[in-house]
Amino acid sequence: MLKTLARQIKEFKTVSILTPVFMVLEVIMDTIIPLIMASIIDKGVEVGDINHIYKMGALMILTAAVGLFTGYMGGWCGAKASTGFARNLRKAMFENIQTFSFANLDKFSTAGLVTRMTTDVTNVQNAYQMILRMCFRAPGNLICAMVMAFFISPKLASIYLLAVVFLGLCLVLIMGRTTKYFRQVFKKYDELNASVQENVSAIRVVKAYVREDYEKNRFTKAAENLYKMFINAERILTLNNPLMQLTVYTCILLISWMGAEMIVMDGLTTGQLMSLLTYCMNILMSLMMLSMIFVMMTMSAAAGQRVAEVINEQSDLVNPSNPVYEVKDGSIVFKDVVFSYKKDSAEPVLKDIDLEIRSGETIGIIGGTGSAKSSLVNLISRLYDVTGGSVTVGGVDVRDYDLETLRNEVSVVLQKNVLFSGTILDNLRWGNKEATEEECKHACRLTCADEFIERFPDGYETHIEQGGTNVSGGQKQRLCIARALLKKPKILILDDSTSAVDTATDAKIRKAFAEEIPGTTKLIIAQRVSSVERADRIIVMENGRINGFGTHEELLENNEIYRDVYESQTQGSGDFDENGGDH
Repeated sequence: MLKTLARQIKEFKTVSILTPVFMVLEVIMDTIIPLIMASIIDKGVEVGDINHIYKMGALMILTAAVGLFTGYMGGWCGAKASTGFARNLRKAMFENIQTFSFANLDKFSTAGLVTRMTTDVTNVQNAYQMILRMCFRAPGNLICAMVMAFFISPKLASIYLLAVVFLGLCLVLIMGRTTKYFRQVFKKYDELNASVQENVSAIRVVKAYVREDYEKNRFTKAAENLYKMFINAERILTLNNPLMQLTVYTCILLISWMGAEMIVMDGLTTGQLMSLLTYCMNILMSLMMLSMIFVMMTMSAAAGQRVAEVINEQSDLVNPSNPVYEVKDGSIVFKDVVFSYKKDSAEPVLKDIDLEIRSGETIGIIGGTGSAKSSLVNLISRLYDVTGGSVTVGGVDVRDYDLETLRNEVSVVLQKNVLFSGTILDNLRWGNKEATEEECKHACRLTCADEFIERFPDGYETHIEQGGTNVSGGQKQRLCIARALLKKPKILILDDSTSAVDTATDAKIRKAFAEEIPGTTKLIIAQRVSSVERADRIIVMENGRINGFGTHEELLENNEIYRDVYESQTQGSGDFDENGGDH
């Protein structure tokens, strides 16, 4: 973990080194000031030497000014180093997340990733700044003050030593008890964020079903769990302050009492006693700072581990050593394919898949909920890797392609359509960032999206809200299909992506595909037989296997499942699944 985090310091190494240097210099100045004060009292005030007072006073002002400057520079360098470190951590995490396969993303929840990039990184950032500043200032101040105290009076300094040992043991016991609570806190943060994220993203459904009270109770429960964890940890940590105050006041009383006796016996000067009392506060304040460091380190250790997990996570999908950078055509071959989302799954999702699709063919895919239609097409663009067998595109195994090259040639319109905040043109150019406005308009005409875009006051410059919340489901689907067409792919996959458009519009889109992109292999997952009956061939899926594969006429004659679905739909009974299309 430490090596992973340390690699992200990068260009902030210089300020990271300068911070403790300035902190040590500040400590030295703070240590010198009590000695100067003692000299002013003993050799100036008590003997009436005004020149000595002036000289030492000027030296004290200069020392204080240097201490102020080094303290400021230490704070500035520490802030720059810690914020830069946090920036690099977030950047490293985000960049690595972009390489994740769907299997990697399944390992971390969305809420968990958000917590790691926000709360966890902030905790690590605060701990790093404290390490750079306090971890050098506090021990340095403690050591210097202890050395000077022993130099002035070993007898009185022994009181400090006993206090340090006593507080050190107390801190170890306190930290040991609180560590286990802080390790659990971040899991509760994940649960809280998951509750908020799900509620906000599905707020329309929540309101439609009048489930606000249920969601409030759910959030309250998550917040209550987090609250209890912090209370348990803080209940133990609160022992820190009274123990510290007890030790400070005990030391002050003992030093004042024993110091006064030594002054009477000429074993100590008044100035030296004042210095010892100052060093007493320095030592005990250093211990206070060390206790704060332990608390922050305890919290940040768990956070740092979670951050390092994301940075170190290796994608299941990696480029081969000598990748292929050209996709010859849109032909697809599945050979003895077996697929499971998890390697230890008892039952594979796809079993014994053998399939040959010619380049330029239009293939319909139909099947019940859970028949693995989406899983089948996800293997083509290598969103997942097969567990057994092989998938080839253009005569080359998809695992031999450069990932970016393969995915640029396989355009996918997923079942869950996503638009991003920005204009309609911005969203369309996700398919091709170099596309001209006329090319975007042409793609929208093919998908019948121009019909509603031109009714907007701002046309193609209309702003899309985050998630596309200001357009309907059918409009969103047509924009996503247009975006996919702008890639001019060799393979186009439509995963139930016309389910929210009417039958007439669906027919227009299919006609446009046939006329405009005849050389592109088209895979159309649908619930309606009418969406696939004009395809060159149709795949019927059942329980992760291919139950039938042929033309509409062949399947009507030879495949009982397809025939039953066709008859039920043409007789007006509905779609393939009574409950709709969840794949």
